[in-house]
Amino acid sequence: MKKSLVALAILAAAGVASAQSSVTLFGVVDAVIQHGSGSGVGSSSKTQLGNSGYNSSRLGFRGTEDLGGGMSASFWLEAGVNNDNGSGANTSTNNQATGATGGGGLTFNRRSTVSLASGLGELRLGRDYTPQFWNQTVFDPFGTNGVGTTQTLVSGLGGATAVRASNSIGYFLPGKLGGFYGQFQHYLGENNQTGAATEDDGKGSAIRLGYANGPVNVALATSSTNFATGDIKSTNLGGSWNFGVAQVMALVTRDKVESLANVTGKGALIGGLVPMGAGQIRVAYSTYKTNAAGTPKSSRIALGYVHNLSKRTALYTTFARVSNSGGAASALNGAVTAANARSTGYDFGIKHSF
Repeated sequence: MKKSLVALAILAAAGVASAQSSVTLFGVVDAVIQHGSGSGVGSSSKTQLGNSGYNSSRLGFRGTEDLGGGMSASFWLEAGVNNDNGSGANTSTNNQATGATGGGGLTFNRRSTVSLASGLGELRLGRDYTPQFWNQTVFDPFGTNGVGTTQTLVSGLGGATAVRASNSIGYFLPGKLGGFYGQFQHYLGENNQTGAATEDDGKGSAIRLGYANGPVNVALATSSTNFATGDIKSTNLGGSWNFGVAQVMALVTRDKVESLANVTGKGALIGGLVPMGAGQIRVAYSTYKTNAAGTPKSSRIALGYVHNLSKRTALYTTFARVSNSGGAASALNGAVTAANARSTGYDFGIKHSF
């Protein structure tokens, strides 16, 4: 009898524990046929089977534990997957050009964090998106994936932390602030303090503040990162308005590399999403130029369509063309194009999430 009571107590305790915590396996497998072609002297074309044309392919694990009193602890491990060849994706251990590893094994390069949250906000530690990247992807109709990716990111001068940062300490404002949201992040290069000019290489701070309510969403982000090749300061402002029949998006960016050359880059994007029954039309025009010799400039126009077969599976296609001037030679989908020439590309793929 006593053994039965003990067993029942253990089962009850296990039930309480399972109610307070959860672990989820999730992911995306996105395969895409990509083609790119260049023009001019020395140009070439390329056709390949790639990945992440609509959503980034990934495999992840996340979990949350209810600590009581409005507090919770959570973890998030997310790895990029090259499903076209079965390899993992690169990561950067120190936010510097010399810190890239991976590309053959599974690395949690997309996100690797542990956090503590309450009514006061969330404290998050590990590898994560940088505040300066959020506006680039949220206000890009193509979500910075595939051949339609905004030129403000492709040609941008944001350096190794333009998208993610390792060794970061982040704070997120609580969700219930009348539509206001925000994020602060400080990340470390983790170099020995020797007094050398490179001791802060890969170290930086960034902040993002925004407002989202009903059809409107607008956010401002700014960052400053120390690099041995020249400190980079990046600022961007993005916004969107959902009219119901269409959602319009816009973004402006500015990057400055504080080195002997003091190169400055400026970019802009305007685009939209138009629902079409079970599908969606995506369109964007983006441009980026710098004050380097010749004032190189690249502009991209992209048009795409996504057809949702279900909530988890979609077919998609995108066509894009980029034009260059001032010595720029940006090309699409692995093609090579001559300076000041054009490049065209298309994607046709399928995405499944789980």
